[in-house]
Amino acid sequence: MLSLIQNSFSVGSQNAVADDNIDVLLENLEQPNGLSLQNEDCGGSDRRSVLHVEHRNLNSETELKRYFGARAVLGDQRPRHRNRQFHRSTWMTSPKDSWPRFSRTGISMTLLQSKDGIQYFTFEHSRDYQQVQFKFLDAVESMDPNNIVALLQLNPYHIDSLLQLSDVCRIQEDQEMARDLIERALYSFECAFHPLFSLTSGTSRLDYLRPENRAFYLALYKHMMFLEKRGCPRTALEYCKLILSLDPDSDPLCMLLLIDFLMLRFREYQSLLQLYQDLEEQRNLSQLPNFAFSTALCHFHLSQQEDMDPEERDTLRCKADQMLQNALIMFPGVLMPLLDLCTVQPDASVTSHAFFGPKSQISQPPALAELTALYVGRTYNVWREAAVMLWLEESVQEVLRRVDAKDPLVMDCQNKRKQRYQSAPRNIHRHILLSEIKEATSSLPLEVTTQPVMGFDPLPPLDSVISYTRPESTLSLFFRSLLPNFNLQVSCLDQFKFGNCQLDQTLYYYLLGLKSTLGIFHMTVKAQKQRPCKSF
Repeated sequence: MLSLIQNSFSVGSQNAVADDNIDVLLENLEQPNGLSLQNEDCGGSDRRSVLHVEHRNLNSETELKRYFGARAVLGDQRPRHRNRQFHRSTWMTSPKDSWPRFSRTGISMTLLQSKDGIQYFTFEHSRDYQQVQFKFLDAVESMDPNNIVALLQLNPYHIDSLLQLSDVCRIQEDQEMARDLIERALYSFECAFHPLFSLTSGTSRLDYLRPENRAFYLALYKHMMFLEKRGCPRTALEYCKLILSLDPDSDPLCMLLLIDFLMLRFREYQSLLQLYQDLEEQRNLSQLPNFAFSTALCHFHLSQQEDMDPEERDTLRCKADQMLQNALIMFPGVLMPLLDLCTVQPDASVTSHAFFGPKSQISQPPALAELTALYVGRTYNVWREAAVMLWLEESVQEVLRRVDAKDPLVMDCQNKRKQRYQSAPRNIHRHILLSEIKEATSSLPLEVTTQPVMGFDPLPPLDSVISYTRPESTLSLFFRSLLPNFNLQVSCLDQFKFGNCQLDQTLYYYLLGLKSTLGIFHMTVKAQKQRPCKSF
């Protein structure tokens, strides 16, 4: 993809009074840390107000208390202190008495270096934990989730097992258990934090190239998505900012494709516009469909506020109109899928016009088609309001008028679309897979959909920094003695995929012969290239 686009991705009672006092105390505690180092890194104090992470906002109970009150959230939990296990106090999760007793898991965190006010950390696995990790990979290769369950019974805080089993529970629609397993993983991580590692300073970094760190990113992301679906957009936004702060330059999970949606959900319109202003020059956010449309929507919502000066309201509305029209001209492929998901029948003058017709979908470059499908599938609900839809209709008509009048911007944007968005970076594909938005996943290229995607490490970086390697198992050595080119990891992890699996052809024919002569392989293999199998 063009470097311009790549840069945009690199990147009421006594209880109530007590809760307010606690919030004030937490706020005061965080003031000394501040974001002075983050401000040096990013430039400007305004950035601090937008991406600053606060401890109190990392706990969903804080947000739920504001909506429903402390009594409704906590119920009768507080008086129960008898026979209670001791848990370490943490910021991200609240340990539960139903959890297994916590002990040293074998995960630790090390400070690698400090440079220019930034601290670089990494998680490390002890030898015992490495052995458990090898057993986990064996369980994954067995294609039987029961083996992961058995492993977790012996090692209840093994991270990858918790992540993988959470996916199994979520697929089986056991959302509560799926969420609980992710919270347990986050608790295990937080207990391993280095004393200097900070969730709120904005100066602590974790390299996604290291496999030991990737599980922390994924646990944070999955927890964030559970929070968003649970109706806690404020808390989800805080975790989004936290993930972005861990590696803002590379942005391995592409949080810039999500943060605008969470800010819209929480109605942080000014914050979103400030973020756009701060990063537009460095990251070219206007070249992303999500920011092009979301910033226009922000201006529209601000113009609808009642307690506003009429002149300021008109200025904001004109700005919103201009930004939405420019977004539609730059990304015409957004309109029809958006209206379709909003169950809105467009006017005949729109459907019959070539600019918004089927050609606008077919002619999109591959990467742009992915970004468009991702944005529409994620944010269509925020466009369903009657006032917003009326505003969109007016803007569409004005765009068609500009197209028919041969506005130079139309041809300029068409040339930009042809030159850019040819292929998306790996982190965008990773984000789309994690989002599980069907409109976006169906648009992924074959080089992504035909390779294995493991829930505990989707699309790992091609230049990963490996600290330890898995020894060959007895089964692998046996097959290697029969087939010199055989690789168990390739055959199992690369051939077996989520929804279907494909057996290596060489191995298939060899085992077919062994089955009849030795009688030790009882396999049911169909002649087709693919067959259904259990998935995680």
